[in-house]
Amino acid sequence: MARGFSIIFAASVLLVILGICRASRVGICYGRNADDLPTPEKAVQLIQMHNIKYVRIYDSNIQVLKAFANTGIELMIGIPNSDLLAFSQFESNANTWLKNSILPYYPATKITYITVGAELTEAPNTTAALVVPAMQNVFTALKKAGLHRRIKVSSTHSLGVLSRSFPPSAGAFNSSHAFFLKPMLEFLAENQSPFMIDLYPYYAYRDSSTNVSLDYALFEASSEVIDPNTGLLYTNMFDAQLDAINYALMALNFKTVNIMVTETGWPSKGSPKETAATPDNAQTYNTNLIRHVINNTGTPAKPGGAVDVYVFSLFNENRKPGLESERNWGLFFPDQTSVYNLDFTGKGVVDMTAGGNNTGSNGTWCIASSSASEAELQNALSWACGSGNVDCSAIQPSQPCFEPDNLASHASFAFNSYYQQNGATDIACTFGGVGVRTNKNPSYDNCLYATTGGKKAIVNNATVGPSKSSSSSPQSSYWWTQHLLVAFPLFFLVPF
Repeated sequence: MARGFSIIFAASVLLVILGICRASRVGICYGRNADDLPTPEKAVQLIQMHNIKYVRIYDSNIQVLKAFANTGIELMIGIPNSDLLAFSQFESNANTWLKNSILPYYPATKITYITVGAELTEAPNTTAALVVPAMQNVFTALKKAGLHRRIKVSSTHSLGVLSRSFPPSAGAFNSSHAFFLKPMLEFLAENQSPFMIDLYPYYAYRDSSTNVSLDYALFEASSEVIDPNTGLLYTNMFDAQLDAINYALMALNFKTVNIMVTETGWPSKGSPKETAATPDNAQTYNTNLIRHVINNTGTPAKPGGAVDVYVFSLFNENRKPGLESERNWGLFFPDQTSVYNLDFTGKGVVDMTAGGNNTGSNGTWCIASSSASEAELQNALSWACGSGNVDCSAIQPSQPCFEPDNLASHASFAFNSYYQQNGATDIACTFGGVGVRTNKNPSYDNCLYATTGGKKAIVNNATVGPSKSSSSSPQSSYWWTQHLLVAFPLFFLVPF
């Protein structure tokens, strides 16, 4: 008996350790509130091309579910607020939906989460009251099908679910939402489902720029915000927002409920007053976010903890109402060209040029000539990485451009870096006659070749750096900044 208990105890400890050590995941939100998007099949090909393994959609569209079949991509699907009444009233409605809309495509389409409703704190109380009964009916339907352990049920929230977010240790849920939030948290804890939150530091900065610095919102602060209650130091707004949720959950004794960030991102274009909505800032935020998450940095309150994050969003969506920024959160234009480059692996050389349609200066790059001798290439490479002041760390062992490990490949990377840094002129690509210009982008896998004017960031995975229909609208997640961030006094900022 004692031996059996020891085995069970050891297994339990192992499961806890595995949970703590689980790697964080980065996914993408695939909204479709636009009239000029590619077909779901082409969208899936684009997602696969960028090695994205986790995707959130906002409904259970059959054509989309079919497109993800046999891809191995883990899919989060959604039940919109408009359907909550039907799902909450009768368990049979959930059974029918599961039978007709999910089971025919599962497990070929790897559905792992179902979000029931979205950002209910922005909806009327009559709608919010429906969400937990709807969740329970969906869970029961899954249980009958034997899928309740494989497909988790939850609901997403904006930061408006809190009454206070600063300092993070004072994070607290708004008591006016207790009528649906308390039973929802009990449901999540009982069924090991995550608390899903949409976090947008962009709105915190846009609406309170006198109290929140742009660098702090972009993960690039040279100062820290001190939580006066705990003494913990925060170097970015994302962690502060996330820990406010952590502390709110702990205050209600829901310490075992994990948090999943189901939306976050930065717009690449905005209205005249939205000066921070630029491709450069969007790329900086999402690049630093991914690096921060992939490194399992955790937060000051939960260092080293894994957190799954979904970047909003795959495409710009032209049918979304509101300010110009609402239609410009995408990583890609509808024609599938990049708004800006983004590496989802959290490592590699990332082109930081504003505007993602860039293909180099006049569409040219500089590479090593195929007719050059090894001695010529070695001399030119040594010069570029030395006197030429080229950063050649990306072609060192274990870095993204090391493979293929040959002189021609390494020289091409160094030649192009020098060429782009020096105006992409003819003379900048001579290298004693062994450099040639090309119109074909030589980038491959995670090795991205620089373009003119771009400052490249070498991101190492081991380095820690500083209301919706068919798609989400981040606008509903920002209103709280006026109320919750007034307490961000600048005197809490201290230099490193």
